[in-house]
Amino acid sequence: MTHRDREPVIHETAYVASSAMIVGDVRIGPGVRVLHGAVLTAEDGEVTVDENTVVMEHALIRGRSGHPAHIGASVMIGPHTHVNGSIIEDEAFIATGASLFPGSRIGTGAEVRINGVVQVNTSVEPGAVVPIGWVAVGTPASILPPERHEEIWAIQRDLDFVGTVYGVGPEASMRDLMRQQSDHYGTHAEDRAIDS
Repeated sequence: MTHRDREPVIHETAYVASSAMIVGDVRIGPGVRVLHGAVLTAEDGEVTVDENTVVMEHALIRGRSGHPAHIGASVMIGPHTHVNGSIIEDEAFIATGASLFPGSRIGTGAEVRINGVVQVNTSVEPGAVVPIGWVAVGTPASILPPERHEEIWAIQRDLDFVGTVYGVGPEASMRDLMRQQSDHYGTHAEDRAIDS
């Protein structure tokens, strides 16, 4: 699909399943595999996927203004994974249900295991592991189990989640925030299918 007058570029050796959606300024490299139900969408920032990376079923990869999504070479993006404005370096393993937020970076060869979370503006060092269901927060990342919420929040509250994700200050009301988001995603009304 075109989005904001940009269209995807897909290498001739890549495979994109018929039920996957590739929207806007998305660059898919050689040997990439995008499986059924996956969505790669360049909202107002690009998405790039380097060679021999596999994007499994129902994964979401979103590029944002100021936070493009870049997936390196030979990366596994597991089913139901949420990659939102994150940079993932080569040979990383992002397991089923992981959530990576804007401004995050996953180092070369790192792993984010099942349902792991990498918070906004957080860097996971090369080769590090975020265990099943754990939370990485801060730079360099503190990697903590979810039951240590108070410690996670003590770091997270200074990472500017609302500003990073929505571009507004903490004083914004939910009504104002959702009006802004409605306008932002309303631009999809102009998307058009690209003839094969």
